[in-house]
Amino acid sequence: MPPAFDRRIYLWFLFAASALAGIGLLFVPIVIIHPFRHQTPSALVLAMALRQRAPWGSFAAALVCLAFALFLWPAANRWRKIVLASVMLVVAFAAVMSRLNHFEWMFHPIEAAQFEAQSASKLDNGEMILAIRFGSDARAYPIREMAYHHVLNDVVAGVPVAVTY
Repeated sequence: MPPAFDRRIYLWFLFAASALAGIGLLFVPIVIIHPFRHQTPSALVLAMALRQRAPWGSFAAALVCLAFALFLWPAANRWRKIVLASVMLVVAFAAVMSRLNHFEWMFHPIEAAQFEAQSASKLDNGEMILAIRFGSDARAYPIREMAYHHVLNDVVAGVPVAVTY
């Protein structure tokens, strides 16, 4: 095999490794961290360590990946150029997304709280709730629902409250 061939294989390997590192810094924490699903302490430690390093790590991986892509581009055929460009798009996406708190996207705000009478409630008897009472006005917020929203702004007996879980 000619030496140039060996060098290209090595560059493709380094390109793929840097791409996997950049993409992994974003997706490994996403795969591990899920609310309301069992997660081992060691997996959470790994996910949080990667999550903390992801913004700069994915950026560095994207730069390294881009450098290898630029070296490989001139000798690449049409399909390999498509692979290079596609992988670079995914790596750039991972670098941008790792700077955002994508875990907040799992939790959507409650636009307007809707309440029903206790007699019309479909809550199980064992369902846990957050409750608040001012005078004769009372509200109950199911923890199962609050867990996906975390904060709800409400008015109870004319008093603005922020209910949080």
